[in-house]
Amino acid sequence: MKNYIRPGEVIDHVASGAKSAGQVVLMGTKIGVCVADIANGATGPVQVIGVFNIAKLSTDVVAQGAALLAIATTCPAAAADPVFPPGARVGMVPLVGLNRAKSFVGFETEDQSVKVVIADLPAEAYNEVSNAFKGNPGGVGGIKPESIETGAGLGYYTIENAKDGTTNVKRYSMMVPGIGFSGYVAVQVPENAWKIYGDDAVRQMFASAVVRKEVPAEEQLGLLSFKVTELGDFKNVRTLAPGAAVIIADGDETTGFEAAPFMIIGLIGQTAATPDDRGRLAQQIATTIPGVRDGRITMSEPVRIDGQPGYETRIEAISGKDNTPVTIVQWLRFGAQSAMRIIGSSPRDQWATAFPRFRAVRDGIKPRG
Repeated sequence: MKNYIRPGEVIDHVASGAKSAGQVVLMGTKIGVCVADIANGATGPVQVIGVFNIAKLSTDVVAQGAALLAIATTCPAAAADPVFPPGARVGMVPLVGLNRAKSFVGFETEDQSVKVVIADLPAEAYNEVSNAFKGNPGGVGGIKPESIETGAGLGYYTIENAKDGTTNVKRYSMMVPGIGFSGYVAVQVPENAWKIYGDDAVRQMFASAVVRKEVPAEEQLGLLSFKVTELGDFKNVRTLAPGAAVIIADGDETTGFEAAPFMIIGLIGQTAATPDDRGRLAQQIATTIPGVRDGRITMSEPVRIDGQPGYETRIEAISGKDNTPVTIVQWLRFGAQSAMRIIGSSPRDQWATAFPRFRAVRDGIKPRG
């Protein structure tokens, strides 16, 4: 065999942190043991085939023949770094065999049968779950909530048996506190994977959960199917729908976006059937802008946006819990199958300076590729 290089019992590994000889390391879907000390960032030998004596936690009980594919999260010598899926503010050490999901935020096995979905929820969601746990620790409907210490703080999780079509599955749900948000993790494991991804393994993964206050703007914008090349001096970027919609703002969740200028940019899965239908569609969806009330359309007319047909609609309304009078502009840029929807909202007394910023962001939105 001319393409044979060497036996595969030992492979090279680039260490994400300093590793000691004999330490267990997680390498994607593989586990190995360091043959020698490896400095942070250096490449060193890792044995991936063989029998090793590895210390376990004093609290662990391992039965003979039990699967240990979750060793990388249960063994103190194998402290892997938490992984944040792109765009997520919750990260964790995924169990062996779980990789970045292709169609959602989270992790999945290669055959997509085991899924770990990660999402942000409003900050009050965690408090509601915490209060429900304290008020009714026995749970409801036979589902008892449990508490767990995580890297993000005290979390609450449930386990339930369910059906996915005709397949028996276990579903695990966990809520953890975030900084201005609640972190939510949902796991689904089919019956044929219960021995590998069992209750204890999922709990260990939950315990590794951590949060980050901010996701870099470049990371969030890089997930979109279009390019945002101009941010108009807005300070904060938040993902509303992964890969599909973002909010850019001067404020944040703690102060409320409505108190200062902000924009929502995203694609909608509809477009005008004919040019004559554009005005009707623009005014119709202008009534669905979230968080506003007592809205009144003051102007709606066709425009060209980056050479494409569009529609500009302006609304006077009241927004937010402080009843802030706002002026809103909605632009629709029509495509063949969908439309780009760009919303700019500003307190009425800041409109004169906010509108040029809105327009600069609008004009900086470009297709990818």
